[in-house]
Formats: sequence, structure tokens, C-alpha cells
Amino acid sequence: MIDEKDTHPADKDGKYEFEIHYSGRELTCKVEKEQNKLIVCIDNNINAELEIQDDNCLIQTGGNELPDSAIDYIRKRVLG
Repeated sequence: MIDEKDTHPADKDGKYEFEIHYSGRELTCKVEKEQNKLIVCIDNNINAELEIQDDNCLIQTGGNELPDSAIDYIRKRVLG
């Protein structure tokens, strides 16, 4: 039996890398998207897990606390 979570479209799954303005600096942000989960690594020392909601909003489910502006920027870069 297939888990219901696995039936959501996996559009844009994969790895992303871009610059993000964080704590007054431009840092490298790497994001790995798999289904409705985003694994975020900023400057190789800030890690976070985000979950995509049905309305395309992101909520943080783990890791270092990210400011709302950073989460919104990541959403725009990965989800469009």
C-alpha cells in the first residue's frame, strides 16, 4: 500500500544552490527538495528542515531557527 504522503506531485524535486542574504552577509544556501520536505544548509553551518503545506506555505519542523524572511526567500527560489 502506498502512503498517502507519497501521492503528492514531486514537482521540482532535486538540489538547489543560490545566494541568500542572512545576518547581514551573502551566504551560500543549499536546498534539497524531496516531496514535501526541504533540507536547508546555509554556509555549511546552519541547518533546517522545512515542510511544504498544501497552500505552498513553508513551516519549519527542525534545525536552527530561521527568520521568516529567509524562509520566504527559500520558498520563492525553490517553489517559484
